[in-house]
Amino acid sequence: MVAKERVFVLVDGSNFYHRLVEPEVGLRNLLTFDFSGFADWLARGRIVVKKAYYTGVVRAGFDDGKAQELRRNQQKLFSSLEKKRWVVERGYIMKTDGFHEKGVDVKIAVDILSGSYENLCDAVLLVSSDTDLIPAIHKAKLLKKTIEYIGFSHRPSFAMQKHCGFTRLLSRDDLLQFVSTEQL
Repeated sequence: MVAKERVFVLVDGSNFYHRLVEPEVGLRNLLTFDFSGFADWLARGRIVVKKAYYTGVVRAGFDDGKAQELRRNQQKLFSSLEKKRWVVERGYIMKTDGFHEKGVDVKIAVDILSGSYENLCDAVLLVSSDTDLIPAIHKAKLLKKTIEYIGFSHRPSFAMQKHCGFTRLLSRDDLLQFVSTEQL
C-alpha cells in the first residue's frame, strides 16, 4: 500500500489579501472566505498535516478609528482560522516611509525548512509570490520535497514559477467557490 502524500498549506496572508482585493478578483474581505475548503481543494486528496496563515498584526492607537476597525476584523479572522485548526503566525507591521510587514517571511521559511528537515511533510503548497522564500525552497528541494507555488493568474511570479517544482495559478472562478455571495 502506498502512503498518501502529506502536505503543508502555507498562506502568506498579506500577499493573499492584496491579490484578492485587486480588481481582477474583486473580493472585499477574508472574514467569510472558506480557508479550510480552500486548503482541502489545493491538497487534491492529499493529507493536510499543517495549515498556517502568516501576517503582520495591525496596531491601532486610541484615536485611529480606521486602524481599530482593521484590527478588530483581523482578530475576527484569526479567531475563525484558529477554530478551524489553522496555525496563525503573527509578525508585526513597522511604519517607516510606509508600512512594512516584518518577521512573516522568516516564519514561512522556517516552516518550509522544519517541515522538510524533520520530514513532517512531502510537499509544501505555498500561497505566496514572495521571492525572498526562494533560498528556503531550494533547501527543501534538496531534501526531495515538492514545492508547489500557488499564485494568481492575473499577477504570477515568474521567479517563483522557475524555482518551484509545480505551479498553480488561481483564477477568479477558482476563488469564488470559497466565498459567500454577499462578498461579490
